[in-house]
Amino acid sequence: MSENTPSPYAAFDHLATLVAVVQPDGRCVFANAAFGDVLGWSSRSRMRDSLYDWFIDAQPVRDTVAAVLRNDFSSSRFDALLRRPVLTNADTLPVHVIVNQMEGTTDVLIELVEIEQQTRQAREERALGQARATKELIRNLAHEIKNPLGGIRGAAQLLEMELESRTLTEYTQVIIQEADRLQALVDRLLAPHRKPHVVSDVNVHEVCERVRSLILAEFPRGLCVERDYDTSIPDFRGDREQLIQAVLNIAHNAAQALAERILGGDAQITLRTRIARQVTLGKQRYRLALELQVEDNGPGIPESIRDRIFYPLVSGRDSGSGLGLTLAQTFVQQHHGTVECESEPGKTRFKILIPLP
Repeated sequence: MSENTPSPYAAFDHLATLVAVVQPDGRCVFANAAFGDVLGWSSRSRMRDSLYDWFIDAQPVRDTVAAVLRNDFSSSRFDALLRRPVLTNADTLPVHVIVNQMEGTTDVLIELVEIEQQTRQAREERALGQARATKELIRNLAHEIKNPLGGIRGAAQLLEMELESRTLTEYTQVIIQEADRLQALVDRLLAPHRKPHVVSDVNVHEVCERVRSLILAEFPRGLCVERDYDTSIPDFRGDREQLIQAVLNIAHNAAQALAERILGGDAQITLRTRIARQVTLGKQRYRLALELQVEDNGPGIPESIRDRIFYPLVSGRDSGSGLGLTLAQTFVQQHHGTVECESEPGKTRFKILIPLP
């Protein structure tokens, strides 16, 4: 086949999973673009090397390929570890391996699915389903509260007009003030569903700088807000105000969790931006995505609520409303993105992922 002749396997380049067509000895006839993106293979090296050399333990792969070629079975699945030539946080990549027969040839088709990707996708699906159910519950509950709340406040005002005793009017004022407080809470619950999505060009670092200035204005002493920006990140289409509010909610929660360290003068929040490549969000693969991290050196999120921090009215602080992270997740999801969290004592990191054009 000449270099100008299209490969019969070229369609595999559009798949998010790693796909290779290999001969019985493991030599690659074809490896799709995802191999290069995930493992750092150049097209020349991946065609020269044996696929078996990229596994920590190649024997299960060899045995499975041989069994498929003998027609013992047409397909087989198992888990394995791949070597990673381009180091990130680990030098191995856990994958789920699928070996399939190919009709009319002695080659076999090997598909590798990142286990981390499967786990993250399942987590995102659960979070999205929970968010939809939560939004519906919030809308229904808020509307049910609003009508009687208005009646209670109106009745208290009418009653206050009829009272002559100042002591008694203090009670009606309590009713009115508490009704107003509940009204404000209901309005906050309904805010994401009322506010239109205003799309324009967004510079993520303008968003970060706005959040940084607001946090430092509220916590001027004892807190350092570090910048760690990748200035090559392009502008993208989005709702600037919603993104500012989302990042501000996360950063404000971090600052409040750092109360003791702020008193000690060593509290730190880091705003970090990076480009993520070949990211799967909501079952869709994106070539590029914005990764915005908000990291703090606080005590960490209590383990008892770690899996529920994005649920409404769940808070690690007695005085917290439990709405900040819920709203942040809602605004990010409206940008087809996701929010993830990793937390341990001394370091909590929220990671916002939003697809880029």
